[in-house]
Parts: sequence; structure tokens; C-alpha cells
Amino acid sequence: MTPPSLHGLRFAFGTLSVLPVQVSRWDRETARGGMLCAPLVGVVLGCGAALVALLLLFLGAGPLLAAVAGAAVPAVLTRGLHLDGLADTADGLGSGKPAEDALRIMKQSDIGPFGVITLVFVLLAQVAALARLYDDSWARGALATVVSAVAARLALTLAARTGVPAARPEGLGAAVAGVVPLRGAVAVALAVTVVAATAGALLGTYDIARTALAVLAALAAAELLLRHCTRRFGGITGDVFGGLAETAATTALVVLSLG
Repeated sequence: MTPPSLHGLRFAFGTLSVLPVQVSRWDRETARGGMLCAPLVGVVLGCGAALVALLLLFLGAGPLLAAVAGAAVPAVLTRGLHLDGLADTADGLGSGKPAEDALRIMKQSDIGPFGVITLVFVLLAQVAALARLYDDSWARGALATVVSAVAARLALTLAARTGVPAARPEGLGAAVAGVVPLRGAVAVALAVTVVAATAGALLGTYDIARTALAVLAALAAAELLLRHCTRRFGGITGDVFGGLAETAATTALVVLSLG
């Protein structure tokens, strides 16, 4: 029989990436393990994006194309799942309609003007920040690419904590809402922050604080969006999870590009 921890890993990679992982269990216990393992998905996706970006730099493509790769590869490796969620969340929030109508708007397959505008500015911010970082040094760019991807998935771990309800009775949001104990979510957040700060130490003393701050700022921005969405929609959905991930990733990149 497959160990529960392995089921959780399969759940994490099977739901948060396009990697060919078979999810054999879909119960609450497996979802809990999966959401606790979500930052590991960020490590894999971030490393993949950094490798492509560094290859482009090595071939002489320049920091701008490296930055585009750093933003595009995670999108490809998730089939644009989080970006789509961000756009749908923006449309739901921007509609100004009651929760039921807003959720119906978010479930539609098309993207409205609020979603388009949000996608454009978020992707521009990500590419601009990464271009600045890769222009500084390949190491800073690569580290930021990985840290932002991990912070994005860490935001999902915290959003799946106990006490955060689902807005709908079905879908990914309902499957993972409230599955992670608060202590577990905080423990994972602290561990990720410490590891990120340790990685920042490889670049210099100042980068220890900057990298830790980037993770904490990413979580704070995602938390603000989570609370707003919970008030507006009555809980979280799969789209909200996508919006949280992209918000956290963008915030981390902006903080890391400062200074």
C-alpha cells in the first residue's frame, strides 16, 4: 500500500502541476498532505523555470528574455491554472455583484475586462522584476525565480488552513478548504522562510533579510486577498487559490527586485 505521505505528494503534484503524476486518492487526509507539500511543487517548478532562464542567458539572449522564461515556464507547467484563476477572481471581484452572481461569473469560461487588465499588469510586473534581477546577476535572478514559485504555493498551504470555508460545495476549493491545521500551516511557513533566508545568505548578508522579507510580504499580500475574497464570496474556490498564488509570486518578485 502507498504510504499516506506519498499520496499527499501525488495529490500536490497532480493538482498543482502538469507533471504526469497519478492521483489515486482524493480524500481529506490526502488533500491535507498535498497542501502541506505544496511548496515542494514550487521548488520543482521554480528550478525548472530558473534552468530555462539561465540557459537563455548562457546562449546570449539577455536578461529580458530570461525574465520572460522565468514567468512563462511556471505558467506552462501549470497549464496556466493559476493565471486563469487570477483572471476569474478579478472578474468576480470587479463585477461588484452579490456572492452568488460573482461566483457564476467566475465559473464562466470567458475572461472579462477586469481579468484581462489584471493579467496584463501582473505579468508585466513579474517580467519587469525578473529582468531587473537577472540583469543584476544570474544568481539573484535564479534565486528569485525559485523563491517566488515556492512562496506562491506556500500561500496555498496557508489558505487551506482550518477555519477558511469553501464558497462552493464542489471543486478544488471545496476539496482542500480547511484541511490543514493552523499549527501545520504556520510550521511550514516558518520552515520555508528560514530555508529561503538561508539560500539568500549565499548572495550576501543583506539578501538574508531581503529574501525572508519577500516570503513574508508575499504571504501578507495573499492573506489580504484571501480575507477579501472570503468576505465577498463566502469562502474560497479553486480560482481564488490561483489568484492567491499569482499575488504571492508577484509580491515576492517585486520585493526581491528592490534595492
